Amino acid sequence: MVSYVNALLYGVGGLVVAGMALLVALQERLVYVPVLPGLTKSYQITPARLRLTYEDVWLRSPDGVRLHAWFIKLFPDCRGPTLLFFQENAGNIAHRLEMVHIMLQKLQCNVFMLSYRGYGASDGFPSQHGIIKDAQAALDHLSERTDIDTSRIVVFGRSLGGAVGSVVAKKNPDKVAALIVENTFTSILDMAGVLLPFLKYFIGGSGCKGPKILNFLVRSPWSTIDVIGEVKQPILFLSGLQDEMIPPVHMQMLYAKAAAQNRQCVFVEFPNGMHMNTWLSGGDQYWRTIKEFLKEHVPEGRDDESSKTDVVAK
Repeated sequence: MVSYVNALLYGVGGLVVAGMALLVALQERLVYVPVLPGLTKSYQITPARLRLTYEDVWLRSPDGVRLHAWFIKLFPDCRGPTLLFFQENAGNIAHRLEMVHIMLQKLQCNVFMLSYRGYGASDGFPSQHGIIKDAQAALDHLSERTDIDTSRIVVFGRSLGGAVGSVVAKKNPDKVAALIVENTFTSILDMAGVLLPFLKYFIGGSGCKGPKILNFLVRSPWSTIDVIGEVKQPILFLSGLQDEMIPPVHMQMLYAKAAAQNRQCVFVEFPNGMHMNTWLSGGDQYWRTIKEFLKEHVPEGRDDESSKTDVVAK
């Protein structure tokens, strides 16, 4: 009996040690995947291939990292909404161009696509603190432009991008008109147990009942569940119920947390939506949902209203 107990304890100890080793050595590779297998870090295509009107934008993050982005406009003087798009964790912005091409037409908008540090043509190496700086630099750039309606900047984040976008929206209520979150996790702490099931006994987010003894090892926790409840702007949640990477319950939990404090939240499910193709499998309903959300919460004429408010204030 004693030997059995000792063996069990050694086994548990071994799992903990193995989990710690995996977290320390591989976590950035699990969370951030700038290069897809078999491909290079460079862009396979540019917006020019799709005959889109665009601008190469080079930015400096607050810590000096050189960043690249594409600003794609519906047409040169378009004053429609501008979507600041934050991508998923894998690949680069070129892999989203097909979706963005359709987005421009369906939503009659502009789209700003940022390459996080370490992704695409951007320098540096990805990290949570660094990517938050990158996202802020992108928003600051957009808010200073004179060729768009800066009162209609909407943050749109998918998967990891939803975590990034939630932080940016929370920090910038005066610059971000609304937030769209698609197929996003509650936290990387919760996702650790999804990707490596044995870790759920040692790692977890704020809602986890486990001991969470390895949480201190996670360098990019991305705790969206602790941020989303502090976002004051309107939020649209888009959830693919066939998501094979992030359990759809994560989106339900995010919505519940946000809606408890924010009455301007909308939650829409797409029965056939998987992690990466909800925009495609959702068809017209997907685009109609976003268009109606923008029409209600980011209507035309917001810049005129803002100008009048500024005049009154002066």
